Amino acid sequence: MAQKDAHAMILDAIDRGEFSPGDRLVESELADRFGVSRTPVREALQRLETQSVLVRDGRSLIVATLSHDQMAELYAVRTELEALAARLAAQHAAREEISVLRQMVEEDAALIGDANALARANRRFHGQIHLASHNRYLIQQLGMVHRSMALMATTSLAAEGRGPAALGEHQAIVEAIAARDGDAAADALRQHLSLAFETRLREEARKI
Repeated sequence: MAQKDAHAMILDAIDRGEFSPGDRLVESELADRFGVSRTPVREALQRLETQSVLVRDGRSLIVATLSHDQMAELYAVRTELEALAARLAAQHAAREEISVLRQMVEEDAALIGDANALARANRRFHGQIHLASHNRYLIQQLGMVHRSMALMATTSLAAEGRGPAALGEHQAIVEAIAARDGDAAADALRQHLSLAFETRLREEARKI
């Protein structure tokens, strides 16, 4: 099994919530879990540490937790990159890609009430916009940003009322892309992420 496969499997497990911020990752346990030898797992863990997905806690490696400032910085970068993706999608998305985005919004309505399923659907929706931008370098950068988003322990979509509101915002983004209005698509995306960030901040404040 190649190193990149072990790396991808660990990242995917973090992204799906199987490993949460603060969880300790043990080389031998991961090798058994994924059915690979310990060498590629060891190399993957080292790579994830250099990418700040994992951090040291004594001799152990644990899944990193984002501080308040890190979360704010991440949203600032994500917002501008995603807005650019929406703008480019309005210019370059194929008719079929827009149709898929519309279908996603319609189908995701059935997931309201299941925050985890809605969060997975949300990642797919945003990923589809990234692809519709048809800019490989932007897609690469957004992939790195979304990998860091997995380090947030909870989804903003778990907040009461956020699911239906988010889907309405998704609809506005899609309609702007379909209208080939890059400015409106970028603005709709920025507004969507601003509201998501505000929701997350309120939820975090309740824990204090």
